[in-house]
Amino acid sequence: MSMSAGEDARDRGLWWWRRRRSMALDVGLAALAALEGTVGGWSLAVGRFHLHAGPALLSALIGGAAGASLVVRRRWPALPVVVSMVLVPGLFGIVLLEVALYTLAVTWTWPSRRRTVVTLSAVVFLETTAMMLFLRVFSANGTPPSEPPVPGWVPVLLALLVSVGLTVAPVVTGLYIGARRRLVESLQDRAQGLEAELDLLAERATERARRARLEERTRIAREMHDVVAHRVSLIVVHAGALERIAARDPQKAAQSAKLMADTGRQALNELREILGVLRMNEESAEQTQGLAQLSRLVEQSKAAGMRVTLTVSGDRQRYSGDAEQTAYRVVQEGLTNAHKHAGGARVSVLLAYVPNGVRVAVVNDCPDGGEQVRLPSGGNGLVGMEERVRALGGSFTAGPEHGGGFRVEATLPSRLAVRPDPLR
Repeated sequence: MSMSAGEDARDRGLWWWRRRRSMALDVGLAALAALEGTVGGWSLAVGRFHLHAGPALLSALIGGAAGASLVVRRRWPALPVVVSMVLVPGLFGIVLLEVALYTLAVTWTWPSRRRTVVTLSAVVFLETTAMMLFLRVFSANGTPPSEPPVPGWVPVLLALLVSVGLTVAPVVTGLYIGARRRLVESLQDRAQGLEAELDLLAERATERARRARLEERTRIAREMHDVVAHRVSLIVVHAGALERIAARDPQKAAQSAKLMADTGRQALNELREILGVLRMNEESAEQTQGLAQLSRLVEQSKAAGMRVTLTVSGDRQRYSGDAEQTAYRVVQEGLTNAHKHAGGARVSVLLAYVPNGVRVAVVNDCPDGGEQVRLPSGGNGLVGMEERVRALGGSFTAGPEHGGGFRVEATLPSRLAVRPDPLR
């Protein structure tokens, strides 16, 4: 909860105090200790030593100044303790002694300074005990002989009890409160550290989720491009042929129209499959396009008027769904490019199962200069294919051939092959 400007100004510290409330407390304790010291100094000078007004006033001023040293207890904790030692022989300044020892113990709780706390406390304890015994002996000299004598251990016990109450009690209390404060501070620091770590983990999780969404959008865009570009290019080729032969060959025109309808339906079915995979879980999602469907893909291009052949070499081996679909998409993209840029040219589709994996290639000859079907191109198909192949650890090349042709080729590593189950 944030404070207002007025509350923050009222609570702002001054000098060595962090808050004005701390300053008010120290000033109040110093005033109380100064009052006690003044009264004690006057009583000591007048009542015990029977001094005149001048020396008694000086003694009172010294006692008051000593008590006022509590004002600096937070800045110099040892100073009030040392000053209180001066007042112990006069047996006054109790407020100063108690508050000073407590402040020293609660402030200097670090192991490096704990020895100083114990040393000063021990000195005050011994001094207080000695003064109590001296006072007892001094009082005993004035006791009338008619009173019964007091055992020697009683004054010692009383002196020890008084000294423990005046020195040990505030020191132990201060050490406990100081240790408790350090524990709370360490827990707060740890909580802040954990909170910062959780914030960092949340930021990383958000970044991973953003990247995952971006990768998924890219994958879907590639799939949509592969399906739509290839099927639509076939439809455009058929439409161009239909336009040329509709008048002179109605039967062939009807055949082209039927092929256009079939191609359109296939495009819709593939789009439904892509969208359906998005709603499937990982176990139920199955790849429906792979190397086994290359012959059908080639036949569709033949039906569109392309002079294309398929050559398969090597021992047939099954690969993972991602690998087979990627190889299928490479061939599909190669045929689409041939439709766009090399109409009428001979096209060869090569499928080779080699020791280091499986290689697919689409090679078209130089266009024969005939009428070309102009299809729009986004320029992203080959780039997307290269990204997909390299993501699986394969290699991809696409470029012109000697003689004016063009080659699209991809090789997928053998580690993507599906090993046969030895139990079957």
